[in-house]
Amino acid sequence: MRRNLKKLFNLLYFQVLLAIGVGILVGHFFPTVGVQLKPLGDGFIKLIKMVIAPLIFCSIVLGIAGMEDVKKIGKVGIKSMVYFQVTTVVAMMLGVLVINGLRPGEGMHADPNTLDTTEVASYIEAGKHQGGFVDFLLDIIPENIFGALSSGNLLQVLFFAVLFGFGLSKIGLRAEPAIRVMQSFLDGLFVVIGMVMKVAPIGAMGAMGFTIGKYGIGALSSLGMLMLAFYVTCLLYIFLFAGGMLKYYGISIFKVLRFIKEELLVVLGTSSSESVLPNIMQKLERMGCSRSLVRLVVPSGYSFNLDGTAIYLTMAAIFLSQAVDMPMGLEEQLFLLIVLTVTSNGAAGVTGSGFVILVATLPVVGHIPVESVALIFGIDRFMSEARALTNLIGNTAATILVARWENELDMEQLKAELG
Repeated sequence: MRRNLKKLFNLLYFQVLLAIGVGILVGHFFPTVGVQLKPLGDGFIKLIKMVIAPLIFCSIVLGIAGMEDVKKIGKVGIKSMVYFQVTTVVAMMLGVLVINGLRPGEGMHADPNTLDTTEVASYIEAGKHQGGFVDFLLDIIPENIFGALSSGNLLQVLFFAVLFGFGLSKIGLRAEPAIRVMQSFLDGLFVVIGMVMKVAPIGAMGAMGFTIGKYGIGALSSLGMLMLAFYVTCLLYIFLFAGGMLKYYGISIFKVLRFIKEELLVVLGTSSSESVLPNIMQKLERMGCSRSLVRLVVPSGYSFNLDGTAIYLTMAAIFLSQAVDMPMGLEEQLFLLIVLTVTSNGAAGVTGSGFVILVATLPVVGHIPVESVALIFGIDRFMSEARALTNLIGNTAATILVARWENELDMEQLKAELG
């Protein structure tokens, strides 16, 4: 009995689950203390972000350089991008259907002129500086790669990594010294990540304690229908769409979720899918996906396959139009989907991405006052967990599917690991 308990306490997912429970209790019963735990969660996220940009750079470069057939690199990239865009549209369409069916914003009769926008002022200001489609494309090109790495702009890092990876693949054997150095550097990063993950329970406790202590649970009842609608949509996407796609190839979404349960709990506690990027790459390799494909598809998905964020942006915009009695017509909602298909792709490179992209999108799609975002600021943190979890599961499913299409998935190994 004692040995079993010791083994249980040594498991990361149990430690994180326990820490989340402690965070909820502290935030609920001692809200002041809960709010003061915020630096613990912020510190853990900063530790993770410290290595994310170089990790993505090395992974992409080694993934491309490791593929012997250059044509296959382009084939995998095109298939991945097409799948990413299709899933983004599907996710947003689900959001449109659910939010229009439940209509949680009707009856609020909120007046944007009377809302307190103090807490969202920085997001509104940042949203004003979000440019159009041309600016978005130009911003992908970094002024210099070291600046992109230091600022953590994932789209810029991704862009240069693809070019550099192609460059190494073109020079053949002369690339071997650079590849060996980069592989050693990546191996070192994975060791660092392993050390950082040991404090994941502390980060999860701090983040959850702050969320409950700051916003409370009971105070959010008036906006509960929006949260419920959002959670339902995320579940529909995960189990109907992603699960259905995997089921077609004989892969159970439930077994996949069980296999990555530790990563899911860390994301639940920290509200950040970036916190488990290295771990999920290793898990996908263990499932039988080829290393070079994993290193190419997963980091790309973290920039272009943010399905949870896409659902959130769609539902939030339509909810706000309902709440301020300025409902969107069908044409406006279709235009919203077109705009968000583009703007949601830039979310990975923006701090506070959900709110900033939402603020930048509202003036483009209609007449909804930007100040209305203050209505949902209080519950944004409670929806961020579902957002991050959906992003993670969507990228996991995408990598498995692309690997299956490219014959880069060992089905026997997959069944053995999931069995």
